Amino acid sequence: MSWWRIWRRFFWMMPPPYYPYPQYQQPPPYPGQVQQPQQSSATQPQQPTYPAPMPPAYPPYPYYPPPPMTPEDELRMLEEYKRALEEDLRDLQEEIKSVEERIRELREMLRRRGQEPP
Repeated sequence: MSWWRIWRRFFWMMPPPYYPYPQYQQPPPYPGQVQQPQQSSATQPQQPTYPAPMPPAYPPYPYYPPPPMTPEDELRMLEEYKRALEEDLRDLQEEIKSVEERIRELREMLRRRGQEPP
């Protein structure tokens, strides 16, 4: 076994890499907590600034779209899908037949008892 196969086999056991969070400055106190000097009516009150949200611990997994299918591959896939759908249809038709048979049996049983439902 080559080294890269061994490494890939045990790679899932390794802990993920550590990405340290950047240091943020402390948010300023809320306006109601600290007495602020009176400001003139011409200037607007300053809004408190808040720290930026924490970034994700791990970078997002890149999305690679699947390669386009060749017409031969698409035809093969659609034929397999059609066969699977036809098989499911046969199974459903058999299930419907068995349910209809059970309904007939129950109606016959109730008719014999004299309790025909409306």
